[in-house]
Amino acid sequence: MKLRDTPTRYGLISRLLHWGIAALLAWQLAGMIVKIVVGRAPITAFWVGSHVSIGSLLLVLILMRAIWALRERKQRPPYESGPSGLFAKVGHLALYALVLVVPSLALMRLIGGERPISVFGIHLRAARERPVEWITAPADLLHGALAWTLFVLILGHIAMAVLHRYWWQDDTLARMAGKSKD
Repeated sequence: MKLRDTPTRYGLISRLLHWGIAALLAWQLAGMIVKIVVGRAPITAFWVGSHVSIGSLLLVLILMRAIWALRERKQRPPYESGPSGLFAKVGHLALYALVLVVPSLALMRLIGGERPISVFGIHLRAARERPVEWITAPADLLHGALAWTLFVLILGHIAMAVLHRYWWQDDTLARMAGKSKD
């Protein structure tokens, strides 16, 4: 498989970033669902305890993905013409926007918050006496709501991939998930 994208399929780097981000987003979502369903429990503490570290890794991968997508934009498979291509483009732009905004808001909350900051066990900052409200307030207001909105968009993204594969029976899904014929 080629590393770079081509007009007919996504390359190895795009695929690794896409599926790595998908796996980490699934971990984050599962952790929040466990928190809601189970409440305070050892499994919840473990899962939610990884939220900051996984979110930090996610932000790095998302930035890498955005930079890679910009670099490869002329090589990537084009969108269909007409309304379906426009909907796909708008949907992807919304996904890109939210996967950048949601962890950025979390980072704002982390930076402005009272709690000490540790990422993957590396201590970055001690606790502070009071939160920095002008940083944390917008993040507290928007992070959760936009994260759930992102989840709904991801479900739509998955549904459209399934529709392309099984209803329209085209190769759209194969561009990112199929075996290479190159």
